[in-house]
Amino acid sequence: MHRFTVHVRDEWITVPCKDATCSIKWLGFEALKRYIKNKPDNGGIQHIKDVHFVVRKCQGFGLLDSDDTIEDVLEDNDFVELAIEGDTMSQDFIPSQPGTSHLTRAYREPEQYISLDGNSLTSTDLVNLGKGLFKIKLTPEAEQKVVQSRELLDTIVKENKVVYGITTGFGKFARTVIPVSKLKELQENLLRSHSSGLGSPLSPERTRMLLALRINVLAKGYSGISLENLLRMIQAFNASCLSYVPEKGTVGASGDLAPLSHLALGLMGEGKMWSPKSGWADAKYVLEAHGLKPISLKPKEGLALINGTQMITSLGAEAVERAEAIARQADIIAALTLEVLKGTTKAFDSDIHELRPHPGQKEVALRFRSLLDSDHHPSEIAESHRFCDRVQDAYTMRCCPQVHGIVNDTIEFVKKIINTEINSATDNPMVFAERGETISGGNFHGEYPAKALDYLAIGVHELASISERRIERLCNPSLSELPAFLVNEGGLNSGFMIAHCTAAALVSENKVLCHPSSIDSLSTSAATEDHVSMGGWAARKALRVVEHVEQVLAIELLAACQGIEFLRPLRTTTPLEKVYDLVRATVKPWMKDRFMAPDIEAVHRLLVDQKVWNIAGPYIEKYCMEYIPESRPSSPTAFALDPPPSPRKRVRLE
Repeated sequence: MHRFTVHVRDEWITVPCKDATCSIKWLGFEALKRYIKNKPDNGGIQHIKDVHFVVRKCQGFGLLDSDDTIEDVLEDNDFVELAIEGDTMSQDFIPSQPGTSHLTRAYREPEQYISLDGNSLTSTDLVNLGKGLFKIKLTPEAEQKVVQSRELLDTIVKENKVVYGITTGFGKFARTVIPVSKLKELQENLLRSHSSGLGSPLSPERTRMLLALRINVLAKGYSGISLENLLRMIQAFNASCLSYVPEKGTVGASGDLAPLSHLALGLMGEGKMWSPKSGWADAKYVLEAHGLKPISLKPKEGLALINGTQMITSLGAEAVERAEAIARQADIIAALTLEVLKGTTKAFDSDIHELRPHPGQKEVALRFRSLLDSDHHPSEIAESHRFCDRVQDAYTMRCCPQVHGIVNDTIEFVKKIINTEINSATDNPMVFAERGETISGGNFHGEYPAKALDYLAIGVHELASISERRIERLCNPSLSELPAFLVNEGGLNSGFMIAHCTAAALVSENKVLCHPSSIDSLSTSAATEDHVSMGGWAARKALRVVEHVEQVLAIELLAACQGIEFLRPLRTTTPLEKVYDLVRATVKPWMKDRFMAPDIEAVHRLLVDQKVWNIAGPYIEKYCMEYIPESRPSSPTAFALDPPPSPRKRVRLE
């Protein structure tokens, strides 16, 4: 027996099918019969045979041919939309947007697991969970702690003790005692009323991160969630059944109440939910189609699901991981620009940076030395201007270690805070099973990640700020000694003229986005929550800043590769030539004007996927190892900071 879920106007209808050789037209009419049967007025349909309709898959919104057999175009438990001719699209139907998610119909459930214990998850792990690379499970130790904390709560309820959030109302209603017979309704009402967020829903990847992080926090065993419901949450995660979570509505204390309520509401079988199989549909049908049961709330469990900083922290984890990736690649792009502008390597001499030994500054200088002209990697371009009379380079090239360096140190600082927050218990009240008591506190306050993410935005923005100035130098013939805007037949062709304007516009937007949101606070909940972090906006705008940085650097990389075209047949160093080849495998040289936006987007994708780093990183690692044999980085990003010998000496003075 097969089963399909069909959306007809405002109803989701389950249609059983004994014979999968039946046609899509048959499926549509069967759904209409059931729809009419449930409507007192037959849904306004007088003669079902006169109804004309089309059928589409919910996932991807692909149109189905009415004569196709079900077995040829659908899988068991698929979701479809039936649109009756003359109707407008159902208002509560949210078609999946193609291209916005890696978790599409081609998604395959991963085979590997990450074990969660509430103590050892990293921001890298969390981002990988968001991408759908792993399933999750609990460690035995975590299961035991969860059971113990739940047993304490059950005892509190049995003994009729008055404890905030367990047997009382919330916030201003903390002194209102709730009868035992109403405790389940209390928790359900909490989720329904607090599901008041607005704006676009989080992407499937970000919702997976949010759900995984909430599971990790609950796994610590201080929230009082039942093991049964926690395991149901894990099952939903592993099946990629993801609630509709609007991005706006949290003030970051008492935790991310609105978004986490939306997250929990779907798990409860209410509201909307998405899966790779169904697209957007009613949560109860999505869970049912995957053979899952909704969570059933016990005392305190609703509060346990929504108190905490997981929205801020999960978005912050993505922001800091992407910031770290683009910061590494910014060094490579800047080195390529320096080559095109015929700059010198003297400013990266190891002795200079030993006199101001900030870790980030030393690391960036080391990367420049490993990529630019040296005995290790000679450059024909560098050799061509060895005896020029230029005294020194502009700050945008010469000061890269100092400017890029502090970005690296900022990212490291923020990453430590985010990783601590990822493995922190942020509920209230906290359940201490070993002490036999619950204690109210303020771990839900989002000030830590909020401040850190404001700092991250300010720090990483500088990569775009200095990159935009290098783009100007590449495009300006009086500074680059290259054709204006990097194109032949200037006037007829405009080349990179407006690409530079785009970079300038993004940098200007960042100046506003870098204004700290965490310096603001508005009293909420009748002055019970009288100081808040505004961390949700800090996280969202940090992600926007990072994306703008990626896009500006994509433009610089395109411009630098175009500059190389005017220096041929001379070649740069081997690692930088490999970067050039990577770009040219995606984007052809700019011989005359063409539609530029797709080129920028394609190179932006190279940076997001870290392909520039994957190409150049091994050369940096090899450089470190050959000059410092005892240096063995533990990861591709952890290169030794002790400097190898500086590149061969230059004749010109600095």
